[in-house]
Amino acid sequence: MDSRKAERVYGALERFAIEIPSWGFANTGTRFGKFSQPAAAATIEEKFSDASQVHRLTGICPSIALHVQWDLPAGLQSVGEIQRLARVYGMQPGSINPNLFQDQRYKYGSFGNADKSIRDMALRHTKDSIEIARGLHSRDISMWFADGSNYPGTANIRQRKRWFEHNLRACHAELSAGQRLFIEYKPFEPAFYHTDIADWGMALLLARSAGPQAKVLVDTGHHYLAQNIEQIVAWLLSEEMLGGFHFNDRRYADDDLTLGSIDPYQVFRIFHEILYFEEERDQRADIAFMIDQSHNLKGKIEAMIQTVTMAQMIFCKAALVDNASLAEARDKCDLVGAESLFQDAFATDVRPAIEEWRDSKGYPRDPMMAFRESGYLNRITNERAERNAGSVSSYA
Repeated sequence: MDSRKAERVYGALERFAIEIPSWGFANTGTRFGKFSQPAAAATIEEKFSDASQVHRLTGICPSIALHVQWDLPAGLQSVGEIQRLARVYGMQPGSINPNLFQDQRYKYGSFGNADKSIRDMALRHTKDSIEIARGLHSRDISMWFADGSNYPGTANIRQRKRWFEHNLRACHAELSAGQRLFIEYKPFEPAFYHTDIADWGMALLLARSAGPQAKVLVDTGHHYLAQNIEQIVAWLLSEEMLGGFHFNDRRYADDDLTLGSIDPYQVFRIFHEILYFEEERDQRADIAFMIDQSHNLKGKIEAMIQTVTMAQMIFCKAALVDNASLAEARDKCDLVGAESLFQDAFATDVRPAIEEWRDSKGYPRDPMMAFRESGYLNRITNERAERNAGSVSSYA
């Protein structure tokens, strides 16, 4: 790799960070069942401990996303414990995720429920979540809704839209100056006839209705097959409405697979859209990179290390695209030349440069090997196996 390319890779390495989710370390499953792993985390302290191992070995995931119902069961009263764990394990509390889908009262929806008392309950929970984020100095509140319907004629779609607009504006009014409200979308599941926030356009309109601190969150698994996600990213960047990502991979839909396991080239194209946008504007895009995965079969910590290091590697590859030459090829309608710039950057082996960077920072050259040799997995397996064998009662 020549010095110019090496400089671009090192620049990408110095700035790249990605948030890891607490629930990625817990026992999870599918609609058909939950699969227990002997070393899975069951308490918030175990999740912090496991997350800190990933950050210690990679150096690029300093924050942990938290789910209010799973990680702060006492709500605001749990803030002190999270603060203590953050100090002990050297991990920052990251995005705060309200839970508006698991409570039995949300069977027919939360913000879109026909029962006003349930809509109000969902709003109170979200306001409490914003207060939790404030107490933890967490910037982002990430909203995903399971609301929708499964049968034609059973929901007033336009009325539900109005209820969402009302509650989201009320949530936005609770934000502190530096906080952001992320609105996520998903085309289906668990609602299969209509989902209240089914695509990026709906999320964009609701975010704009909510207020200037509301942005769209893109989950890479929340799209139909073959959908051009990087085009969505480009449009949201153009509208200055892209707030963040939940990165994962999928073969069919919301499979929550490890990043790049199916289509690393898609992740490359997404990263390039962001980096090209930044180069054109000559300023950093304010976008939160976050992981959202469900490691049902792979080991929890190994899967997280795999995704984190894959994201880092693909980001470096995307930074190698010569955007000046790309613009020139596009102006000349040189299709082969333009595409080759993409393909050559993606084919570049950036691993030696990443290993050198890790050496310079005191991180292991091979984080996965270092984890396997650390003894941490054996220790937590011995500590947690008996308990996990008899406890599969909740999702995370």
